[in-house]
Amino acid sequence: MGPGRRGNGGAGHEWGSVGVGTAGRGMNEIGGRGLNGRERRGGACLGRGRGLLPGGSGSHWPRRVAMATASPAPPPPPPRRSRRRSRCRSRGAMGSGGSSGRGARLAAAEGPDGVEQRLEVRGRQVPAELWAQQGLRKLYLSDAGLREVPDELAELQHLRTLALDGNELMEVPEAVCDLPHLAHLYLGRNGLQGLPPAFAQLQSLRCLWIEGNFLAHFPRALLQLPELRSLQLGDNRLCRLPAALPRMAGLRGLWLYGNRFQEFPPVLLRMDHIRVLDLDRNRIASFPDLSGLASLRLLSYDHNPVRQPPCVGDEVQLVGDGAQEYMEARQERLQSLQRQQEEEEEGTEAAPASPEDGPEDGEGEFAALTGSPEET
Repeated sequence: MGPGRRGNGGAGHEWGSVGVGTAGRGMNEIGGRGLNGRERRGGACLGRGRGLLPGGSGSHWPRRVAMATASPAPPPPPPRRSRRRSRCRSRGAMGSGGSSGRGARLAAAEGPDGVEQRLEVRGRQVPAELWAQQGLRKLYLSDAGLREVPDELAELQHLRTLALDGNELMEVPEAVCDLPHLAHLYLGRNGLQGLPPAFAQLQSLRCLWIEGNFLAHFPRALLQLPELRSLQLGDNRLCRLPAALPRMAGLRGLWLYGNRFQEFPPVLLRMDHIRVLDLDRNRIASFPDLSGLASLRLLSYDHNPVRQPPCVGDEVQLVGDGAQEYMEARQERLQSLQRQQEEEEEGTEAAPASPEDGPEDGEGEFAALTGSPEET
């Protein structure tokens, strides 16, 4: 699953709901932008082709998981760029104005009445009239060429969704940490190297997308966010995870693709509630037995130097080299076991008690079906 084959890339914020199951394989409550499109309107998909869910590109699943709302939304931003282009935006092209050449940059906002408005961003400045609308629930400033965000952002105390991805931010704006009801935050494709300690104040945060930045260490502030369900850390510089990661008991989806892991992070074996785990495009040569992760439903390990698919439970969908053959063989095995069980049950029900059998045999056969007279 290479960087250029990730399905929808970026797509609308906060619409759609995925649930990880056998048919839908999506994930309710995971938050985020549908395994590769942001909180997709109409229902973002967790599928990856191969008969799983619509919405993938070819055989590769969308990267982000979505949470459903019925509200209207701005149009999707351009697809997520590969790692090389992401760095170019954040560093080499810091003065290029982000989305220059693609028409006017727009800010989109939505108030409590669900009515959407769009305002043009000129000279990297957010329109001042936005800050006067303190009842705003959603604010989208993606790909607006912003290098900073005014402190007036903190006055939007009812804000639940904030998109600042694809800008030129070198650090998280201080005002972001003062939004007590913020549930969905998108900071991908900036120049961030860490998160401030004040980030732990975002106790309502459920979905954080911070892919395509320069994080070399797992942000410790995230360990203090109990409501976080979806965490997108793809295309960063991580090589290890903290031992305290299981403290994030609410986490259901974790994206770590495109980082620098040399081995499978052992702490993940203690993430009992994780449902989606993406380790695509790392340097992991072997995987431990993951069948003990009872909640796991989707594992991506593509583009790692592994020789065979990881050992997982029968409910887990795999994405990676050899996964299709593995899952087909597993399906045949499960179907064979099911047929064998059905034949055994039919044989037991159809076997009559032979008159030539002794009374003990006949009574034993009856007892096996209905219980002994003493038991009944």
